Amino acid sequence: MRSPFLMGLLYFGMGIIFVVLAIQSKTDNIWSFPTIILMVVATFDFGVGIRMMLIANKIKQTKSKK
Repeated sequence: MRSPFLMGLLYFGMGIIFVVLAIQSKTDNIWSFPTIILMVVATFDFGVGIRMMLIANKIKQTKSKK
């Protein structure tokens, strides 16, 4: 089983990649369909990354209490 901290870093990395792709895919305006989809995926990745980091912190705290 992978650690939540490692998975959080992986999701943050994917979020950064999707942000870069969204910046490069913009055409005349930022409201094109591919740009919006890439930013939605990046937002999801950042949210999951934050959640994984919080889970890793809770696991670390419960292990230290025992």
